Amino acid sequence: MRRSYFLIAVLLVIVTGTAACAGDAEPNEGKPEFKQVTLSLRHTQIKETSQARLRVLEDVVAKTEAENEGVTFQLEGIDEIVNRDTKLKQEMAAGNPPDIFEVFGGADLKLYVKAGRMLDLTPILEELDLTDKFESLSEFTIDGRVYGVPYGGYSEGIFYNKTIFEELGLAIPNTWDELLDTAEAIKASGYVPFGLAAKDAWATGMMWNTIMVRYVGIDAFNGLLTGETKWTDPGFIQGFEAYAELIAKNYFPKGALGLEYAEQGSQLLRGKAAMVFTGTWDMSHFTSVEAGNLRGQIGFFSFPSIPGGLGDQGSINASYSNGFGFYSNLSPDQIEVVKIFIANFFNEEVQKRAMNEDKLLPSMKFTDLTGTDPIMNEVLTVMSQASSTWPAFDAIVQPSVTSEIGVGLQKLIGKLSTPEKVAQSIQEVQDKANKAQVNKTGLGHTAANDSLSVNDSQ
Repeated sequence: MRRSYFLIAVLLVIVTGTAACAGDAEPNEGKPEFKQVTLSLRHTQIKETSQARLRVLEDVVAKTEAENEGVTFQLEGIDEIVNRDTKLKQEMAAGNPPDIFEVFGGADLKLYVKAGRMLDLTPILEELDLTDKFESLSEFTIDGRVYGVPYGGYSEGIFYNKTIFEELGLAIPNTWDELLDTAEAIKASGYVPFGLAAKDAWATGMMWNTIMVRYVGIDAFNGLLTGETKWTDPGFIQGFEAYAELIAKNYFPKGALGLEYAEQGSQLLRGKAAMVFTGTWDMSHFTSVEAGNLRGQIGFFSFPSIPGGLGDQGSINASYSNGFGFYSNLSPDQIEVVKIFIANFFNEEVQKRAMNEDKLLPSMKFTDLTGTDPIMNEVLTVMSQASSTWPAFDAIVQPSVTSEIGVGLQKLIGKLSTPEKVAQSIQEVQDKANKAQVNKTGLGHTAANDSLSVNDSQ
């Protein structure tokens, strides 16, 4: 019995001592300590309409700095198009991109991965138990490895003025012919059927992209890279002709080629246009004070089916292609900070805040959707009812082809060319891009001078 009391006494001493040691531990014990770690971070949230998204990013950065002494972020904001089409490509070629940067998944990312510029996030996401928490990582996954994280998603479709539709007794169109009838009725009543600002070429491609997928199917776009399909194939020509029909019927505003993109949403909010085909990134306009009396009167529906088309008629363009990438040449300490940044940014609390404040579709799976804005609910409902989703064409074809598509569509809008001529011009660029892709490794590493070229059409 004495032996038992003795053992109990010893155990009590051990437990008490251990507890005391735990109480004396430093508050930061177990956390990495940084002497001085600086990370450059480039974002594209410079417009007035992007301030909500910027605030979320700045708050995550501030939290990461406050909780980790010695850590500093250097934020740089630049125009999205400049970053994507010029600056980031030049930096990737030179091997001096920012430490953290906004990047598009798909075609853009593939170039940078092939050049060895992207940090492999696969083990980091596994360590943080985030791999299965995203709606989709497909556009940032190459050969089974993840090289970026989407900070939000998008869906494209038709936003419409419910007041005008009610005034004219219009129902949501379900087919192409019904859409044309709806547009004709709107035009006859003095409204513009579809808002459009086509000075920026990329804006012309949104509705066209969905029309084209209705006609040929998304697999046909993938076939363009291998030569299995061509822009001059009958189905593609039909898609160009359908878009040209909208132009010929004057369903877009006059002078669209001279209008900046910001004007496109304004046409809907001013009651000038009854519909606008755009992405959910514009929802912040449609729910803010900018909407005025139309707050709560803007709805959303999927583009109608085109009978006879070869594509999935119930599909939508929805994806998670905008995100953060990280430079592959980071130091071990910088990588540790990257882990903390990702953990602080990619959680349900921050994602829900971005959804509510910025109307950004969450890239992560939610367990609770209470308090969601009505228009967001409409979008999420349309997405849930879609038979399939697919990425935009510029995430599939090469950048040079994307540029030529924009030029061709602007020519159609200006009535300076025909569907057949536009398709032929795009195919010529496609052929060059495909040939370059066979001869190069994306950004074009050459053994002769160990240099990188960003021109994929040479």
